[in-house]
Amino acid sequence: MSGTELYNTLYLATLFGGLFILAKIVRAQWTIYKVNMSFVVYKPLYALSHIPTIGPKGLLSSYYGGYQFIRHAREMIQEGYTKYHGRAFKVRMPDQWVVVVTGPDMINDLRKASDDHMGFEEAVKDTIQTDYTLGKAIRLNNYHLDVVRTTLTRNIAARFSDVRDEIINAFSDEIPVSTEWTAFPALPTVMKVVCRTTNRLFVGVPLCREPDYVRLNIEFTIDVFKAARIINLFPDLLKPVAGNLLTPLATAVGRALRHLAPIIEDRLEKEEQYGRDWPGRPNDLISWLLDENPQGELRTVRDLTMRILNINMAAIHTTSMAYTNVLYHLAIQPEEVITALREEVQSVTDELGWNKVAMGHLRRMDSFMKEAARHMGTGAMTVDRMVLKDFTFSDGTTLPAGTRVTVPGSALHHDERYYENPQEFRPFRFSDMRANEGESIKHQMITPNSEYFFFGHGRHSCPGRFFAVNELKTLVAHTLLTYDVKLEGDRKEIPEPFWFSRAVTPNRTAKVLFRKRKV
Repeated sequence: MSGTELYNTLYLATLFGGLFILAKIVRAQWTIYKVNMSFVVYKPLYALSHIPTIGPKGLLSSYYGGYQFIRHAREMIQEGYTKYHGRAFKVRMPDQWVVVVTGPDMINDLRKASDDHMGFEEAVKDTIQTDYTLGKAIRLNNYHLDVVRTTLTRNIAARFSDVRDEIINAFSDEIPVSTEWTAFPALPTVMKVVCRTTNRLFVGVPLCREPDYVRLNIEFTIDVFKAARIINLFPDLLKPVAGNLLTPLATAVGRALRHLAPIIEDRLEKEEQYGRDWPGRPNDLISWLLDENPQGELRTVRDLTMRILNINMAAIHTTSMAYTNVLYHLAIQPEEVITALREEVQSVTDELGWNKVAMGHLRRMDSFMKEAARHMGTGAMTVDRMVLKDFTFSDGTTLPAGTRVTVPGSALHHDERYYENPQEFRPFRFSDMRANEGESIKHQMITPNSEYFFFGHGRHSCPGRFFAVNELKTLVAHTLLTYDVKLEGDRKEIPEPFWFSRAVTPNRTAKVLFRKRKV
């Protein structure tokens, strides 16, 4: 389907959804907000009238604003950020209004708000439509996130050699070393490498190298976000219908069970026979999930399979896009930048070896990766929350329960108040900042703060960011020491990223040329 056909299809779906919402308005003149997954709070239509609007705000024209948002979300958010910095403004998405808060005070208010007032999980449910795309059980009990946040993070050092081994093998298979320049489609190739590397930690060999299992996890990631975007074009009344028609879950779980069921069943049998710490028990995601599993109905092969798919989705999506952005930026850098990065990697690994500690010493690389994420890798909106109880910000702005709230990620990352010459890519911007006294931790890629939102902010920052950054550093280090890279036609500009609604992905068709590094 061409881009024009896609937009026309989405436009018709938006209008169709709008007619159903209009019917509800005419009948009742009240909007029902879902709070804590039940209809408990009623708010009049004018509840957000005190918040400035970007785009059409009329009863009917606002639905056209929802269509505009699909195509021009970044520009609309930037307009609001420029006009109302330090205040809140609202924009119309296809299915609802969202309030965007700006300025350090309001963002800090959002960060400090309790989960009782500003719901993270409720916002994720609304954005990704988790009940249909990932399964209701995942939302009702998300113990797997604690496994990622704690157990996985603790095991990065212990499993580092396995991760690096898989990077070497995956690159060898997907991007064979050649003395001639050879073109590879960047994002699709990167996703295969990242999927294999990630699953070396999650499920081990040989499954991490199984082509159908790799394709499954890549396709599931894409299918989830595609389905969520379309479901969100419909009003609440029709989302169950659209969700059940569009869900990728049943097909994906059935396919995943063919690969994972024998492994999980074997683990459960051995645990029942020999106890939790049976000899030879693998130190991988399956074991970690079993250790933290709350037992009962969640201790099933199907439920565990769904959680592995869910964790894969988050891990592959974030790291693949981040690495592709880094790759595009590496491909256009002057020789002195590449030399500085290579010398850092060589020096650190010669002294400390290839391990987690060594990756922590790659300050210039960390800066390069963070700058690529800031420059091209952050969507128009981030840090989503759902207001669960009426909330008043420090400037007196009150938002009613049921309101979606977010932060303007890309606009903030290109604000000269925080970043000098923000439109310019400066590879060592953050390593230079870390050289200042007391600033060595604040400016790491792994550390979210009020000026940097690639991994979110506050209590609900991405739980897997520690593994993601270490994996990313290892991927980039291997690339630098193994290959020379450049863009097709010796281009010196980053391939145009793809924007759809609020989300941005690296260019999906651009190719990068690789050859064996000339020493």
